[in-house]
Amino acid sequence: MKKLPLCLLGLLLLAGAARADEGMWLFTNVPKDHLKKKYGFDATEKWLTHLQKSCVRFPGGSGSFVSADGLVMTNHHVASGAIQRLSSKKKDYLRDGYLAAGRDKELKCEALELNVLVDITDVTRRVNKAVKPGLSPGQAAEARRGVLSEIESEGAEKGKFKSEVVTLYQGAQYHLYRYKKYTDVRLVFAPEGQIAFFGGDPDNFEYPRFDYDVTFFRVYENGKPASTPNYLRWAGKAVEEGDLNFVAGHPGRTSRLLTVAELEYLRDTGLPFVMHRLNRLEVLYATYSDRSAENRRQAKNVLFSVQNSRKAYIGELAALLDPEVMSARREQEKRLREKAAMDEEFSEARGAWDRIAAVQKVRAKNIRRYTLLEGVAAGFNSQLFGIARTLVRAADELPKDNKDRLSEYTESALPSLKLRLFSKEPIYPGFETAKLADSLTFLANELGAESPLVKKVLAGKSPADRAYELISGTKLLDVGVRQKLFKGGKEAVKAANDPMLALARAIDPESRAVRKVLEEQVEEVKSQAYAQVAKVKFALEGTSTYPDATFSLRLAFGPVKGYVEQGKKVPYTTTFAGLYERARENNFKSPFNLPDRWLKNKDKLDLKVPFNYVLAADIIGGNSGSPVVNRAGELVGLIFDGNIQSLAWEFAYSDRQARAVAVDAQGILHALRAIYGAGHLADEIAGKR
Repeated sequence: MKKLPLCLLGLLLLAGAARADEGMWLFTNVPKDHLKKKYGFDATEKWLTHLQKSCVRFPGGSGSFVSADGLVMTNHHVASGAIQRLSSKKKDYLRDGYLAAGRDKELKCEALELNVLVDITDVTRRVNKAVKPGLSPGQAAEARRGVLSEIESEGAEKGKFKSEVVTLYQGAQYHLYRYKKYTDVRLVFAPEGQIAFFGGDPDNFEYPRFDYDVTFFRVYENGKPASTPNYLRWAGKAVEEGDLNFVAGHPGRTSRLLTVAELEYLRDTGLPFVMHRLNRLEVLYATYSDRSAENRRQAKNVLFSVQNSRKAYIGELAALLDPEVMSARREQEKRLREKAAMDEEFSEARGAWDRIAAVQKVRAKNIRRYTLLEGVAAGFNSQLFGIARTLVRAADELPKDNKDRLSEYTESALPSLKLRLFSKEPIYPGFETAKLADSLTFLANELGAESPLVKKVLAGKSPADRAYELISGTKLLDVGVRQKLFKGGKEAVKAANDPMLALARAIDPESRAVRKVLEEQVEEVKSQAYAQVAKVKFALEGTSTYPDATFSLRLAFGPVKGYVEQGKKVPYTTTFAGLYERARENNFKSPFNLPDRWLKNKDKLDLKVPFNYVLAADIIGGNSGSPVVNRAGELVGLIFDGNIQSLAWEFAYSDRQARAVAVDAQGILHALRAIYGAGHLADEIAGKR
């Protein structure tokens, strides 16, 4: 793993605006003065509103409208789950790609919901008013959960919108985000998986890159292409070094406001445990894939996801193991504490850091059990178990008042839940059995074979035998059965003679118990303490600071520019010529082989056309698929990755070497015409039809 160079000054600055072009900014708090002063750019409300309404949120990623007829662009790797669900043993679209010859050939996707942000409302006062002083952490958590569900239910307007309250600044602010939902989403174009992820794991998070990581969908309403007047027009030329670019997307998570104690927890406990689990999953999925071509097709998407996460977490852990990083963060925290100690206005905040430190011990004690039973349910790695748990909990939660339900079962969350629950996406029993057997073994290894819970789960059988019994015996592969059980409620679920439902019921009390510990004794205490820390931070920085990423829409910006690595200048852009050279120098061997049409149609390409490029905009996971626009708001690129140095952006921003990586818009258009013969699609995005 390469050392991740960090500009530590960015960690130490507590007063004034964020350094350089750092920041994943709220659309309601864009640093307009900085943009005006440094770049002479006026970020008008009209410009921002158009960009906001052109952006699309995908599950786990970002995208944008690129035509008035509902055409949406994102990354191939963001779209891969939907492409996988459309595929079969006979038609492997994830491997071979797909191009709809006309709109009647666009393929409807299962369980894919896209969201477009409509409006934002600050609801901080209402939330804080509901969580009264003097409440115990449990009472406070209940009050907070209740008011959040009320706000989201009201915002949903009886299902008209997807409504979410976003927690900002670790609990110092709460904003209601309302989204327009699109659930009729159809695949228009996807390239072959090999060119979308050219270079595979060796080139992942590296640069130079040569990836055609793009996919197009279309959203429909009432059976017709949706009218989307807010869309991004294609720029007429490629980017040049020094150009100011903007990235609008949904960064998933950063940890730049966390205390030293919480970073130490991540370094010593959280990240090592996650990596241990990911390493196990990577071996499982790779082994399963090697058994047959069909197994490889079934596991390809999840294997990529695990490999990508593993490499990202290696980079994050490397940053936290750098003593300079932690030393800088301690100095930052010292200054905040000194401010709180000197100013009586912040007397309540003086113990906040110690409270956050204390709950890390509770978190460390419970995180393994939480991860295994609740969280990602790592001890029960099966889609069918997830379906069973959803049905069991829906039967228990839906009869309750909305404010008393678990968050995923509130009225505002139900439409999305049902879309996933009743999806007809393929589930492969053989793969499910392999995953579940391995995860049951993991459960026994972590909790001990003699654990009462493990004995209850295994029911006197080996993990492999128990997994086979559960998968072969469940009826939950049938969507009709799921619908009847959901509609029938608690009595129907109880009466069902289904082993997977029985397992979900059997572990639910212990799973809920550990969830309650984490929510009330960790997250609620942290929320209150971080709100106090944020008050001190605001006093020093005012509104010039930005919140950590929360998978909500943000704006980042920065210039297009290369960098120097090990004394060598790395150019800002690559070309199609570089793609073929990279393949040739590796003898066209996997993962540097090229799809047949890229070999056959090479002579149709202008090899000097730019392919990928780098820019200094502040991004993180979740920004994949984000549109990159120029000053005119025209689309110039598509974010798909960061370089290896950018992995440190989880904790601190630096523009010395760290870069975001994008597919050049001109390269996207050129390959559509020259390689794929997709002139009709190229004309649509170029505004020629």
